[in-house]
Amino acid sequence: MWWGTGAVALVAGVLIAVVTAPVGVSGAVFLLPVQLSVLGVPSPAVTPTNLLYNVVAGPGALARHRRTGRLAGPLTRRLVLGTLPGVVLGAVIRVFAVPGPQVFRLLVAVFLLPLGVWLCVRTVRPRVRPAPAGAPRGESEDVLPSDASITVLAAGVGVVGGIYGIGGGSILGPILAGRGVPMALVAPAALASTFVTSVVGASTYAVLALTTGGDIAPAWGSGLLCGLGGLIGGYLGARLQPRLPEVALRLLLGVMAITVACLYVVQSLP
Repeated sequence: MWWGTGAVALVAGVLIAVVTAPVGVSGAVFLLPVQLSVLGVPSPAVTPTNLLYNVVAGPGALARHRRTGRLAGPLTRRLVLGTLPGVVLGAVIRVFAVPGPQVFRLLVAVFLLPLGVWLCVRTVRPRVRPAPAGAPRGESEDVLPSDASITVLAAGVGVVGGIYGIGGGSILGPILAGRGVPMALVAPAALASTFVTSVVGASTYAVLALTTGGDIAPAWGSGLLCGLGGLIGGYLGARLQPRLPEVALRLLLGVMAITVACLYVVQSLP
């Protein structure tokens, strides 16, 4: 890889992670145009390269959240508890019957677009549920949905991650925020779930690459350099998150959901 291309990969990882980490999104989906148009990653290898990016970049933001004590909360445990079996099941489904990626992208776009718009509208016209007296800002747990509903949601996203190789933060984040969970809880939990899903997914693709033809192995140079940038940017973004108002974070997450939906629609066009 030429040093100029490597620098682009590194800078792209930093910039994307700084913006997306505060709302619990790894940002891998926003690397797609850079990978395809600038870094020259072949289309089949984009998915495992995104997972590799998540694996390398994830510890940056997670380390920062761990220092603040927000990583070990009940929401994180519930999401990971659902994600782990979900991603394994998704990998099994991938072997036998997998809908085409265009169908998947359109379904996600149809889901995320109205969700992002609704989240933005609800943020502009808030319906605030006050936290109990003495609870720190954004850390009240009384707004969390039930254990079962969160675990089932995470399992479903894990299945999608196992089939299509996405982390899931861009789906989990808007759903949880839309249900009233504070962003201070959403961000670390969604990033932890994305990291776990990506580790399992990337390992699966690495094994498949040994026995299957085609460009399904990650583009290691691009993935590692983008991931290194994401490692730095994720830490900075997680450090920035407590300094941003809840309204700004929810609007940012809503706009990201809309943007991801639009990107998926464009990718699904002939």
